[in-house]
Amino acid sequence: MAPRSENGRKNDPQRTREDILIVATEEFATHGLAGARVDAIAERTRTSKRMIYYYFGSKEGLYLSVLERSYRKIRTLEADLRLSNLEPEEALRTLISTTFEHDEANPDFVRLVSIENIHHAAHMLRSEAIRDLNVSVIETIAGILERGHASGAFRRKADPIDVHMLISAFCFFRVSNRYTFGTIFRRDLSDKETMTRHKGMIADAVISYLRDPAG
Repeated sequence: MAPRSENGRKNDPQRTREDILIVATEEFATHGLAGARVDAIAERTRTSKRMIYYYFGSKEGLYLSVLERSYRKIRTLEADLRLSNLEPEEALRTLISTTFEHDEANPDFVRLVSIENIHHAAHMLRSEAIRDLNVSVIETIAGILERGHASGAFRRKADPIDVHMLISAFCFFRVSNRYTFGTIFRRDLSDKETMTRHKGMIADAVISYLRDPAG
């Protein structure tokens, strides 16, 4: 039976749960797992700690659900691209562009992943959902590489996880290190011309790597 709000009306569980996750994403990304306050999340969602624990079990359960939702968002975005309908190089450039723009538009995702790395991925280890979700992007890249190699567009037999890491590393770094890198080198990484150049640069680097038969 779904819980009721303080005014006695029956809640929409799906909507309530999603509202909590949206606010919790910002709270955990801003304050980390230790610093985030369930009271603050409850206040901003006009619900209660009891309601939050009803849906998520604990603060750690809520944090893990936030991580799962964040990964599900980008994996769903990738699935919607229908990359198997595109030529291999175009498919890869589209995937890179999407990853680039996703990380740029979702700094909370980058901060959450950074926080989880501080915890040595201890919470991710408990989540089969995150492992299952991330299989899809590797399968997608593997399919692009196989098609590219078969057509002659790509000559290197590359590991799809390596390619995924290469793409993720550049896109992630721009957001995670924006302020330190920008301060040291006096460069605004959010500048539109810089973003366009960087997006093209990472795509060219990956494509060039795959065209090179060495290794």
